[in-house]
Amino acid sequence: MPATAAMFDIDASTGLMAGARFVNSPNQDSRPTGTTPDLIVIHNISLPPGEYGGLWVEALFRNELPAQHHPYFATIAGLKVSSHLFIRRDGSVTQFVPFTNRAWHAGASSYRGRERCNDFSIGIELEGSDDAAFEPAQYRALSRAVTALCAAYASLSRERMTGHSDIAPGRKTDPGPYFDWPRLHALLDFDMAHAGGVR
Repeated sequence: MPATAAMFDIDASTGLMAGARFVNSPNQDSRPTGTTPDLIVIHNISLPPGEYGGLWVEALFRNELPAQHHPYFATIAGLKVSSHLFIRRDGSVTQFVPFTNRAWHAGASSYRGRERCNDFSIGIELEGSDDAAFEPAQYRALSRAVTALCAAYASLSRERMTGHSDIAPGRKTDPGPYFDWPRLHALLDFDMAHAGGVR
């Protein structure tokens, strides 16, 4: 469903976001004891690469990707990966892992000298690639999701947001050169101000 004001509602105890469709991924586990999310990591994904729509990302995150359906699928069907949120081109949002749990999105990674970013981060996948611009609806949904996360978890802020390429340089390139960080920050200025708590 497209992003709406309902997305500002997150139950911090369950880690679920109102306004997002929930599809449980088996690729998750508990965060280390005493760890709360304090970083947001932005990714992009499309399956097959450069093609949008369909159920393939959901299938990947549920370990149900049919290896025989596409040559590329055969190379990744055995991966055990997930993200907390997936934002489609139309701005609709699916949640695969409660924010209280650890999603398997970052892999080998480091943020400001701190290793294993999955332990303390929230992963958000945008349907897209390194080779094309993202849609306005995706930026709107992402801004509202980040605003909701910052409202629900005091450990998060707009300053603690980064790209996958920044925590895994040389290994990952997403969200890519077409991701418009200034556009996202401008939307966050508006959404956080109207949510009543800019941090």
